[in-house]
Amino acid sequence: MQDGCPRAGATGRRRTNFVGATGVGLPTGRLVGSIIAVPMVYRVCKSFHIESGHMLSRHAGLCRFPHGHSRRVDVVLSSATLDENGMVCDFKALKLALKPLMDKYDHAMLVNAADETMLELRKGPLGARIVAIDEEPTTEVMSRLIYVHLAGELKAGKVYHDERGVVYGLRAGVALERVRVSETETTWAEYGGG
Repeated sequence: MQDGCPRAGATGRRRTNFVGATGVGLPTGRLVGSIIAVPMVYRVCKSFHIESGHMLSRHAGLCRFPHGHSRRVDVVLSSATLDENGMVCDFKALKLALKPLMDKYDHAMLVNAADETMLELRKGPLGARIVAIDEEPTTEVMSRLIYVHLAGELKAGKVYHDERGVVYGLRAGVALERVRVSETETTWAEYGGG
């Protein structure tokens, strides 16, 4: 093993340093050779698309003026187990859990509540679509606000009903890993664990 790659043994079969999961068991995190086997999880991602604007009152450049973005919001959840339907979480449950917040941010202008122009903006014909945030409404802040909302829904084990009365729920054991909000095709901000 000169280059760190396992070589075929006397039997001609390639040796590996990986722990294999048997049945539905999971690797345990023990050291095997030079590889640490870590617990495996299932991950799902639900993406949302919204149009939203913001103005960053403390920004020195053009971003201090009202401008908008076609945003993609990616929500990533994980679980070591699947539910009775073979899912981490039903995507419809995620859609229903985030609907109030996505509706609030879609076609809206996010403004720092301390911004002097915020009151004037609210008086105008578009006042209903002005969303006051208690800090600069950056994409980073937006990703955190969405994360905090969904984390609260998960913690509460919320149940939702769709337009046909079908019940969808968020089950215990599902972890919210991160929320990523894209500002442009080449820029995004993310909030979540390490």
